[in-house]
Amino acid sequence: MIRRSLVARPVFAWRTGTRPSLVRTRLAFDDARLRRATYVRSTIGGSLTLGYAGLPEGASHVVPFLEEQAAGGDTIHRETRTVRWAEALAPSGVDLLAIGAPAARLRSLRSAGDLLLPFRIELVVPVVPDAGAMRARMSRKERQRVARQRRDLGWTLEHATATEDFEWFYEHVHLPTMRARHGPATRSLEREIAFQCVFRRGVLFFLTEGPERIAGMLCLVNRRTRTLTLRLAGVTHGARSHYGTGAFAALYALILEWAAANGIRAVNLSGCEPFLSKGIFQFKRKLHPRVVLPVDHFGGKRLLLRVLRDTPRVRDLLVANPVVAETPDGALEAVYFHDEQRPARLDLRWEGTGLRAARLTHLDVFLRDTAERGTPFASA
Repeated sequence: MIRRSLVARPVFAWRTGTRPSLVRTRLAFDDARLRRATYVRSTIGGSLTLGYAGLPEGASHVVPFLEEQAAGGDTIHRETRTVRWAEALAPSGVDLLAIGAPAARLRSLRSAGDLLLPFRIELVVPVVPDAGAMRARMSRKERQRVARQRRDLGWTLEHATATEDFEWFYEHVHLPTMRARHGPATRSLEREIAFQCVFRRGVLFFLTEGPERIAGMLCLVNRRTRTLTLRLAGVTHGARSHYGTGAFAALYALILEWAAANGIRAVNLSGCEPFLSKGIFQFKRKLHPRVVLPVDHFGGKRLLLRVLRDTPRVRDLLVANPVVAETPDGALEAVYFHDEQRPARLDLRWEGTGLRAARLTHLDVFLRDTAERGTPFASA
């Protein structure tokens, strides 16, 4: 049962609002609260230590990703504390430090050898009123696969409008999928906020196979900009079998066709952390979106990466996870690391995403000052 919360809309606006005055207020608030920063120290297998300092959102988004990429089956021991900003920036025994904060604060702290990334990126597909042109955004192989599945399995797109449809989607599609994918680390939009702030102002889609709903997506519509933003998604009961059939790819394709026929100018495929190794980035890249900074408060935040110790496992982590980085003039580019033993992961593609270019960076050059760096910051 959905509770009618009077605070749902203000809370949602505070988290995701795009009005410039609200974005400025949120960024000023976040900068002020960094007098006390979230500090996370993750020890992985006894031979790699990651540190995170800054805004708490990084502890729930950036830290789990880096841990997963670095673990390789090793045990992870995580400690989380709230400490003074200066203390968070001077960790001991840390190999790689990530700092999440408003952009202006990080630019003043940046030094040679640091890498400045967006805190989050979004992937946006421009829409033209031509269903064929929207289908053509997919690779020919993927396009043929979706067409074959639609023909053979009778897949269709259902636009659902009843409150009961939302309840069924949230309970039987979205939550089970999140639990299956993220387990105890599951995070999602609260039910009442999803209902009042997305469903009531958006569109709920199901991919159907005959009478059965096999996947779904809840989207928010900004009628001023005519943008459709994908907010919540899942497959029915979180069943892995639906991924194998290509149901998700078909759902995206059908939603792009719907957008073309319904006056939508852009489909925001939602965002992720700025790493080309994110599975969701590589999946959505096939639709040839533009990589952009978010228009909410996340667009004004950055993630600074600093290597404190040059070790084989740090090098492994950097090479395995090419990044989307900010250039000195504010553009976005892909950065691939490599050395003599570790070839660049060029199989993690960046083309077709609107990034300015790709840059190959040799780790010996990137890490040449690491041994002399010592304590990263003595004061704030």
